[in-house]
Amino acid sequence: MLDTNILVSALLHPDGPPGHVLAAVQAGDLVPVFSPAMLAEYESVLRRPRLRLDAAKVAAALHQFHAIGTLVRTTAPPPAGLPDGSDWPFIACALAAGCPVVTGNARHYPPRLGVRVMTAREWIDQQRP
Repeated sequence: MLDTNILVSALLHPDGPPGHVLAAVQAGDLVPVFSPAMLAEYESVLRRPRLRLDAAKVAAALHQFHAIGTLVRTTAPPPAGLPDGSDWPFIACALAAGCPVVTGNARHYPPRLGVRVMTAREWIDQQRP
């Protein structure tokens, strides 16, 4: 499960670790998992004019997520005390799918919630034999 900041970083810096994670999605080596709320956030953030992201690349990434990803529906309410309540859809999705969260902002994902949290670099390193 990819946090929005990974997608933003991947589109801004395709040669960095987040870019390699997105390339794995595009190659079919990583199947993205998402909820409707996550897709809405992806679209909202990636289309912000101040980010100056290439509209065609944003559209292609979002299309790929829709085409090859796994939609997970979650209904659990967020627990109290989250550092950033807007991260709950991502936590709930990762819990429901039993997958890790790949993020550049691990502090938003408290260990007490039982979600495995990884950076893009950690995910890449895990893929190596």
